Amino acid sequence: MKKASAAVFALLSLLGCAQSPVREGGYAVDAAWPKPLPNNWTLGQVAGIAVDARDHVWLIHRPRTLIDEEKGAALSPPRAKCCVPAPAVIEFDGDGNLLRAWGGSGAGYEWFENEHGIYIDQQGNVWVGGNDPKDHQLLKFTPDGKFLMQIGRAGQTGGSNSTTLLGRPAHMEIDAAANELYIADGYGNKRVIVLDASTGAYKRHWGAYGKAPSDEKLPLYNPQSPQFANPVHCVRLSNDGQVYVCDRANNRVQVFRKDGTFVKEFKVEPSTLSNGSVWDLVLSEDKDQRFIFTADGANGQVSTLLRDTGAILVDHIPDQGFADKVRSTVECDGDRVVDLHLWRLGPGHLGAIVAVATTTARDAVHYRERLAKFADLSHLTIEVQRSGPAG
Repeated sequence: MKKASAAVFALLSLLGCAQSPVREGGYAVDAAWPKPLPNNWTLGQVAGIAVDARDHVWLIHRPRTLIDEEKGAALSPPRAKCCVPAPAVIEFDGDGNLLRAWGGSGAGYEWFENEHGIYIDQQGNVWVGGNDPKDHQLLKFTPDGKFLMQIGRAGQTGGSNSTTLLGRPAHMEIDAAANELYIADGYGNKRVIVLDASTGAYKRHWGAYGKAPSDEKLPLYNPQSPQFANPVHCVRLSNDGQVYVCDRANNRVQVFRKDGTFVKEFKVEPSTLSNGSVWDLVLSEDKDQRFIFTADGANGQVSTLLRDTGAILVDHIPDQGFADKVRSTVECDGDRVVDLHLWRLGPGHLGAIVAVATTTARDAVHYRERLAKFADLSHLTIEVQRSGPAG
């Protein structure tokens, strides 16, 4: 679950969480990550984070958001020892060591006025975007920052039904098997658009509920809105071929098939009025991707949802004593609990994931029967890890 942990770290980082709640089976903010930057560098607003196949963490930040007091060493003449804006795109390893940094204007492409969004494809190429009113383009680079392709044009947009231009795209993800690029488009347009990932050629697009998008101005913060609001802030693909879209200012996640057919929607903190509640989401890294983690910048929280129903798992470890009872019940014959998650689903109802390491042939049914005595466990998932032969 290393990659899942990194992804949730990314969500926490985007929210700017400073506290470090430590819970069994939960997550904690590591205030010492990453390690200090070299070259007297400092970061502006961090506008996107991605995790690649090696569990390296990439970020894109906004050097222009640094005020003079924060970049005194970069002024002429220098006003202070600290600091110099770091390049816009930075790669860290899992321990927080800086590996590469690059970005900014160059030959053959149009860099952004306000950086926003980053994605790493299966080949390790880096896709980045921006969300200034002039930023209607996406850029693709090698991991070392060599320019490969631009989609869209700075300063040019054609509305939510254009097949040739984008409208302040917020986020992107690639379906590697189909070689298709999905774009949450975005801050100006109100749609998902799908392009050929190699050429940028148009394939299809859709708006809320799988219908043709409209640029009509409708009230925000309406989870029943017939169209997406600005921004359409993220697009994520699941292992089973579904497309998850963050309709941030309407406080909802909409789910589609890859052809744009609407499947279902989840409302998340639907009464939120300040910038919306669904800023980003990631899917858990278990085989069935049972959970969705949503970043809620308005309320300053990461929420965990059941992917099949959208139900929010309200509290982690609602009762430490109960967690200890679950652990001791599973471990009574020498087995070991290696991961334990507990959530309150509602009054008198708990959900749990228990990962067990065993040297025996015991299966999930065995541990489920052990835990059947706990009537409050309404939703139970058992993962069995074979740690070697018995003896």
